[in-house]
Amino acid sequence: MKEIIHTAEHTWAGNWGHVFTLLSFVGALLALVGYLFAELRKDGAWRSVGRIGFRVHSLAVLGVIMVLFIMLFNHWFEFDYVWKHSNRQMPLKYILSCFWEGQEGSYLLWTFWHVVLGNILIWRSKDWEAPVLTVFAAVQIFLSTMLLGLYIGDVRIGSSPFLLIRELPENLGLPWTFIPDYLSKIPQFADGRGLNPLLQNYWMVIHPPTLFLGFASTLVPFAFAIAGLWRRQLQAWITPALPWTFFGVMILGTGIPHGWCMGL
Repeated sequence: MKEIIHTAEHTWAGNWGHVFTLLSFVGALLALVGYLFAELRKDGAWRSVGRIGFRVHSLAVLGVIMVLFIMLFNHWFEFDYVWKHSNRQMPLKYILSCFWEGQEGSYLLWTFWHVVLGNILIWRSKDWEAPVLTVFAAVQIFLSTMLLGLYIGDVRIGSSPFLLIRELPENLGLPWTFIPDYLSKIPQFADGRGLNPLLQNYWMVIHPPTLFLGFASTLVPFAFAIAGLWRRQLQAWITPALPWTFFGVMILGTGIPHGWCMGL
């Protein structure tokens, strides 16, 4: 059967998005191995491997975010995530809201804040770096799988924001998917469904990043607690973890009232 070349699709963006997503998973896995052996063997070389892995993961996450924003700002409705969460009529400020309205964007926002906090901890946690970043890397591996969108048999691992509408399982084999210029011939693809009207207010621009930073910051005292148990230093971990605990309480205390204002 002759291969169908679909015109006007920006498949390169989806391809790069998938590459960055996979690279973020591999980087987090490398960070986990490096920091785990750095703690077990007390070896600075393994700690360097862990740092390299986490930085690769960090850059890949930024790459995923950049590609997704490019797709949203340019209204490339051939991508399911863009079509479901944006349209041409909404003000520019709500493009940010489109980014984290969906499940994939929410996971990505959460992952991003962990990247920020993890890099701060690499800089500031000193002797606690290896065990704390081991926990961080393990959590990042889990979050990365939520964006892979891979199938193992009939089981789908995560959901990718870079999936084309014609690639959705429910659309495979439908007649319109064989039309090369379906984007221009089918009126439904001229515009997206747009942001939920209930979420089109300025609180939606402020509330999710604040709240997810609060969620992400709770990982820090948790990671220190696990590190303390791991090292059998049942009280030493409290001192470095306490400022982060106060920080998390402050951010969540700021973000949760935003949810009340929005009626969430």
